Amino acid sequence: MKSSAKLAAVSSAACASRPHAALSPRPNILFFFPDQQRYDWTGTTPGLDVHTPNLVALAERGARFTRAWCPSPLCAPSRACLASGKEYDRCRVASNAVDYPLDQTTMYQLLRDTDYHVMGCGKFDLHKASPTWGLRGDHLVEEWGFSDGIDNAGKWDAINSGSETPRDPYMAYLHERDLASVHVADFNRRRREGGYRATFPTPLPEDAYCDNWVAANGLELLKRSPQGKPWFLQVNFTGPHSPMDITKRMEASARGRRFPQPNRTTQFDAETHNAIRENYTAMVENIDRWVGVYLHELEVRGDLANTVVVYSSDHGEMLGDKDMWGKSKPEQPSVGIPLLMAGPGIEYGVVSSAPVNLVDLTATFLEFGQLSQPIDMEGVSLGPVLRGEQERNRDHMFSGLHNWRAVSDGRHKLIVRIHGQKVPGAAEFADRLARSTDVDLYDLDEDPSENRNLAPETPGIVSRLRGVLLDQVLGTTS
Repeated sequence: MKSSAKLAAVSSAACASRPHAALSPRPNILFFFPDQQRYDWTGTTPGLDVHTPNLVALAERGARFTRAWCPSPLCAPSRACLASGKEYDRCRVASNAVDYPLDQTTMYQLLRDTDYHVMGCGKFDLHKASPTWGLRGDHLVEEWGFSDGIDNAGKWDAINSGSETPRDPYMAYLHERDLASVHVADFNRRRREGGYRATFPTPLPEDAYCDNWVAANGLELLKRSPQGKPWFLQVNFTGPHSPMDITKRMEASARGRRFPQPNRTTQFDAETHNAIRENYTAMVENIDRWVGVYLHELEVRGDLANTVVVYSSDHGEMLGDKDMWGKSKPEQPSVGIPLLMAGPGIEYGVVSSAPVNLVDLTATFLEFGQLSQPIDMEGVSLGPVLRGEQERNRDHMFSGLHNWRAVSDGRHKLIVRIHGQKVPGAAEFADRLARSTDVDLYDLDEDPSENRNLAPETPGIVSRLRGVLLDQVLGTTS
């Protein structure tokens, strides 16, 4: 197998040799969708020693959005928003304790119903509340709109549900190879020994590491897809989600680098933080390696010129900034996501700081498939931006979870929180947002780390953005 660097060079050169292409009739769509990847961890951020040649090549031959947001920084709501094309307040999945409602249309169904062969593998998280993957991972894939797919549990869900008896295909695979007990013991040790600080390598062999198994499944789906039909493939990696488990090969590639310390941290010593960031980087770089493998496979199949390739994530990762870890927060490392796109109909070298949201991918995928977006879907297609026809597709982006909501116009970002045990209905919630004094305002151009709250000194901007936010919560945004 070629190295990822060579694959990047081959793929980039192949695409650079052709002119900017008009949107091909019903192109294929290859969507890489890792779990919990920060917006700035793609190899395109100065000062971060992240080696992702395939992602960099993808950005160079297409578009990179530097301020994309997720609609909700939690797995199940964010993925439900993507599937439904709806913002958080209307996606009907308020938390990880709610399954995706099967009576709600998905973009996957719309694509499949118009003759796309729709495939997916990895961690779908559309039934997060119910551990019902099935040992072949096919329990609900047809109902969601997939023609073929393998749905597996996320990192901790696999351990919690299948330690003794497997409930999902990945743990079934480990049990068959007599590796399940080894994997469970490893994760239990990480739980005991400090969570993120447990940066030692996994005892699993390289091919049994979950992201490598997921990627291999995606290639198999692609190989068995029917000829003569456009296809859509979503590869849901489980990394770089915590814990910080990496293989011995990945560890060897990551050690010896130096990373900036987290913003305003008071927690661990510098070496601990650096080791955590090395492991996080190793997971991202492993995914990048697979991006190269897939691009090479598309070249071999003769599909690359007519395939739109997209890379994003369901939400970000605080990674110790402001002494916070994981997601669920309104801060930029949590709500911010990477978004890279290249392929037919996409101009080369687009770098945009415009406000875009993950739900806009839903609308964009439907446009690629030459489909009209249903009236109740709220995403706005990125097509005009990708074609160089306009600089932005929307004026504001939104994110929310539980008792906070956030809005940004691309430069200024407003966070409003309410307090209380019960999250009320939309009207009461909007009223409490209108009256809340727990408000942060940041200028992302001047203060990208969000260290200076401008709300007390800029009431006009706060009022303007709060009004936009209230309209969105109530569903009255035009």
